[in-house]
Amino acid sequence: MKGLILAGGKGTRLYPLTYTRAKQLIPVANKPVLVRVIEAIRDAGVDEIGIVIGDTGPEIEAALDGHDLGVEITYIVQDSPDGLAHAVKISRDFLGDDRFVMFLGDNVIEGGITNLIRDFAENDWNSQVVLKRVPIENASSYGVAVLRDDGSIENLIEKPPNPPSDLALVGIYMFDHHVFEAVNAIKPSARGELEITHAIQWLIDNDYQVFPHVHDGWWIDTGKAHDMLAANDHVLEELTPSISDDAVIENAQIDARVTVEAGAQIINSEVRGPTIIGKGTVIKDSYIGPFTSIYHGVVVEDCEVEHSIILENSRVEGISVRLQDCLIGRDAQVVGDGSKPRTLKMNLGDHSKLWIPK
Repeated sequence: MKGLILAGGKGTRLYPLTYTRAKQLIPVANKPVLVRVIEAIRDAGVDEIGIVIGDTGPEIEAALDGHDLGVEITYIVQDSPDGLAHAVKISRDFLGDDRFVMFLGDNVIEGGITNLIRDFAENDWNSQVVLKRVPIENASSYGVAVLRDDGSIENLIEKPPNPPSDLALVGIYMFDHHVFEAVNAIKPSARGELEITHAIQWLIDNDYQVFPHVHDGWWIDTGKAHDMLAANDHVLEELTPSISDDAVIENAQIDARVTVEAGAQIINSEVRGPTIIGKGTVIKDSYIGPFTSIYHGVVVEDCEVEHSIILENSRVEGISVRLQDCLIGRDAQVVGDGSKPRTLKMNLGDHSKLWIPK
């Protein structure tokens, strides 16, 4: 069995962060989302992985080391964003006739996919689709599945105005080689793409066996800023807290749910978890609240930060308002003064500078 990760999207919903970074490389709890996807596939026993890349491909290739991750990575270039089924189509040389799992590279899912892989391996199905129950009033935002009495999938409907089901497509799929018949048979949709839902529906209509795997845990598509923060919340809660032996902790209060990575310094500060402080990061005269991830090489001084993500090599200092629900990009500078106890929410892109007046 092989893995196929789709990582060609531009991440427009995460602007300004993704003007300068592939969305799949933005970290959740200080680990890039794409690395979490690779690890989920690897931990399910699959070590041959193809990654479909687009414009951000060179950055993704530079950031990943298959050897370090325990997998063999093959990159597949998708020259234009022509749809998920098109990504499958151009991956035929890599996939051959092997069964495979396809995973969207910006999804985070609780508990991994080992059970999914086992289900597909133990059954003679042609495809398996991961579904998640959502509030029926929100189901129109997703592709939804309608099931038959025998539990198989009868129909897939993309963002129906009146959803007939609360079973939403998660973005994780299993296929055998018959999917190539489907992707070669379908036509582009109204938006000009080869849709994976159309390919799966073609399999269903041509009497192939397509069954669901209904996921019980949480699942988040990290395509928007608030979703990225929500995914960060969930993953932070799953971490086993630890403090690196070479971390410097001076006159600081750190609760039991905090992870402090190598070379970090926490001085005259309070840190409440679940929180992670990255390698070489300095926290001084500050309060770091729950559900915060601060990446490597960051300096936070004389500030309050809560429920936020701060990316590498940024500097945040002298802010008299609490930073809350923020995404702050790489090499950014946030400098302020004043003393009013106000709250500030922002998404700040890489290399930005923000001065906050009194």
